[in-house]
Amino acid sequence: MNAEPHVLVIAGTDSSGGAGLSRDIETIAAHGFRSAFAVTAVTVQTHSSVSRIQPMPASLIADQMRAALGADDVKAVKIGMLGTDEAIAAVVSILRDRADIPVVLDPVLVSSSGRPLIAEGAIDALRHDLMPLCRLLTPNLMELAGLTGSTMATDEATACRQGEELSRAAGTAVLVKGGHAAGAEAIDMLLQPGRPALRFAAPRLAREMRGTGCMLSSAIAAGLALGQSLDASVRKAKQYVLERLDCTV
Repeated sequence: MNAEPHVLVIAGTDSSGGAGLSRDIETIAAHGFRSAFAVTAVTVQTHSSVSRIQPMPASLIADQMRAALGADDVKAVKIGMLGTDEAIAAVVSILRDRADIPVVLDPVLVSSSGRPLIAEGAIDALRHDLMPLCRLLTPNLMELAGLTGSTMATDEATACRQGEELSRAAGTAVLVKGGHAAGAEAIDMLLQPGRPALRFAAPRLAREMRGTGCMLSSAIAAGLALGQSLDASVRKAKQYVLERLDCTV
């Protein structure tokens, strides 16, 4: 086994380089780790649209994970786009026996351009089978609404209630991302079973960048791989994304 610490990324490609594996690997490298990865889908996309998605066979996803875990010292796992029930089942089959490794799930449901990135009906498998194996879920407000069967929250109190609902149902921590909300601040909320909510506020910058959700979840996974607490990992990851968006910070 390669003793150099790695973060295992389970996600899809983005031919434009704006999101997905490209952002994940870039972010993990910036935190001093190497990446191992299992490709779940190959996409054809630009910065404004997705024209084609080719899911990987479930057995191939599982085999990539087995190879990575056997070859490298994997300290954390970051999951992005999964796409199908079969892909979710393959990931669950491997992670079920690796409870020692913290898992961060960015529940990718829709592309930035609005195209669905998960099969109809696969959300149930995501909620019931995969989420309980994770250390943290990082939905944005639209994803949170889809995972809780709600309308999208328009205020902080509603987002907090939906996040608490998802945290209870999954039995794990949820970071509700506030990037799609309004206001002068971008407020993320960390909700954990049996603990008070934590608020992470930062200035809402005018500049936009694709793949910030990938960056944030990968940075959190890197923090957990370093042995940091979840609170510290979230705080430092949010600062990292802010600095990438505004080099003057």
